[in-house]
Amino acid sequence: MLFTSYYVIKAMKKKNNLLPVVMVSVTFNAILAAILITPRVISLKSTLFKPQVSPSTKTVVTTKNNLFDQINPVAGYEINALYRDLGPKLIASGAIDREKFQSTYERSSQPMTTEQKQILFKGSSKRIKVTRENSYFLLNFFWAVGLANKSKILDEGDMVKYGGKSGAGNFASTGGWSLAKSEAMNYYSKSELISLTAEQEALVALVASNIFRPCCDNSTAFPDCNHGMALLGVLQLMAANGATEKDMYEASKYFNAFWFPGNYYDLALYFQNKEGKSFKDVDAKILLSKDFSSATASQNIKQWLANKGLVQQPPKQGGGCGV
Repeated sequence: MLFTSYYVIKAMKKKNNLLPVVMVSVTFNAILAAILITPRVISLKSTLFKPQVSPSTKTVVTTKNNLFDQINPVAGYEINALYRDLGPKLIASGAIDREKFQSTYERSSQPMTTEQKQILFKGSSKRIKVTRENSYFLLNFFWAVGLANKSKILDEGDMVKYGGKSGAGNFASTGGWSLAKSEAMNYYSKSELISLTAEQEALVALVASNIFRPCCDNSTAFPDCNHGMALLGVLQLMAANGATEKDMYEASKYFNAFWFPGNYYDLALYFQNKEGKSFKDVDAKILLSKDFSSATASQNIKQWLANKGLVQQPPKQGGGCGV
């Protein structure tokens, strides 16, 4: 009762009220104060100790595993194109030597699967899907496609601007291709593996010129390394199957991510923290641009993450610029 009376007097002083000179019985005041004031004290206490949760506040916890799943989906990424007889054509042209190709995978402790042998030696009616398991196989498979397929990009583009056809043989994508029957330049832009209309070839050139890769500052229209040459082959096959510009950018986003998982892990981390976007929601053309997917951009992204204390150990997957 005395506790309650104290709060009554304190409240009256705050309002500059004077206590009556003649006071009513202390007992009466205590009882009255208890009746009138106690419910407000209880109500105040319940408000103070009730957890306050904002309905607009969300906590998103992104682990290393589910970020990796965004860039390299467990189910893979499928394009609207079939292998058909592309493998046998590569063997027949000599752009791929059967024994050299097989032994490369055996030496790397990743022997070709039954399905991959079917694709290469006999052909396949399956759609092309890049996965964690076959990304290395597809890198070399499409490297040969991009190198051997007749193409204006190879005949008239940046590859021949520095010494003509003979100079073109000095790049990693040409001089480094050791899985053919003979020297790589014997197969350079020599085979009609994929038939393209003039419009389709122009579309490939347009898209390729806007796609960069983290190992250098050149676009896919200047495929001087295996990744660029392989992606050129993918784009040509997609164009021949009626893919749109948007389709080709979206597919390239994931092929690059499977071939450069560490770099695209950093990009996924960057867009998540800088713009609040998940990897799938990042515009593919923007992601693949020189500002984000080139070697210089990759270094800048890594530095931004370091400055923010956001650097994480990326997945140790993906191949180099050789077979």
